[in-house]
Amino acid sequence: MQEQPLGASQTSDSRVLIQQLTDIVGKSHILTDARKTERYRKGFRSGQGDALAVVFPGSLLEQWKVFKASVEADKIVLMQAANTGLTEGSTPSGNDYDREIVIISTQRLDKIQLLDEGKQVVALPGSTLWHLERILKPLGREPHSVIGSSCIGASVVGGVCNNSGGSLVHRGPAYTEMALYGRVNELGQVELVNHLGIALGSTPEEILTRLENQKYGPQDVEHSERQASDHDYAERIRDVEADTPSRFNADERRLFEASGCAGKLAVFAVRLDTFPAQSSSQVFYIGTNQPQVLTELRRHMLANFKKSAGGG
Repeated sequence: MQEQPLGASQTSDSRVLIQQLTDIVGKSHILTDARKTERYRKGFRSGQGDALAVVFPGSLLEQWKVFKASVEADKIVLMQAANTGLTEGSTPSGNDYDREIVIISTQRLDKIQLLDEGKQVVALPGSTLWHLERILKPLGREPHSVIGSSCIGASVVGGVCNNSGGSLVHRGPAYTEMALYGRVNELGQVELVNHLGIALGSTPEEILTRLENQKYGPQDVEHSERQASDHDYAERIRDVEADTPSRFNADERRLFEASGCAGKLAVFAVRLDTFPAQSSSQVFYIGTNQPQVLTELRRHMLANFKKSAGGG
């Protein structure tokens, strides 16, 4: 079946942009045909809409160029990794947007870099939790999240952008204050912000190329007060008498740049803590006909146990 043409419905500006994006990533890494883009425009469970193009950058610099060109062409940019989100955050939702959408799929950018013998990692936008688990296991370390949609390829960066997780008491939800991201400033211009705590240069080209090729040494890595995980989470959820919930969506205490940005930023990398693997663990299943019993048990365990449970 012949591929659908770009179509007369597209403006000349849109066709110019598509050619620009093609020049950046190559013809084999951009999709415009509606049948071929459907899996990227349709949510895992719900949500679907139109898109001008789906673009697959093969380097961080290509991602930057695609992001910049799309913004300058006045298109909506939708960042997408594994598209495993269950609440329509990974795809268009409907066709009532005021501008055309360009989906940037980061699946080709799946590198993970180890810092300080694996005590921290730098994850590029297409890296997955499964990949991170596999890299850390020989080091006796574990990532911030190991459950949920990780079994279907959820991305590390996607989890950070949506504050996912929270059932692992000692690790908390996905959170970091150390990230490399692009944003649209108050003047409508794109700019790259390096808060990774790694000295990589001054220009986007230098920063992105050095990071991807890991052209930095221990002397370039800063250890500051910025957090690479939610250090206060375990203490917060043990405060069972607090007036506020210990865990809820859009918690302003854990909205920081890339963390919880929910697609408002184009994230190029995040820096995260890892955690020592437990030498042994045991799972308990507790059943009751009275839900209040479980509530009382949870409160007692959180408030009185010397060591809180690993998860629940």
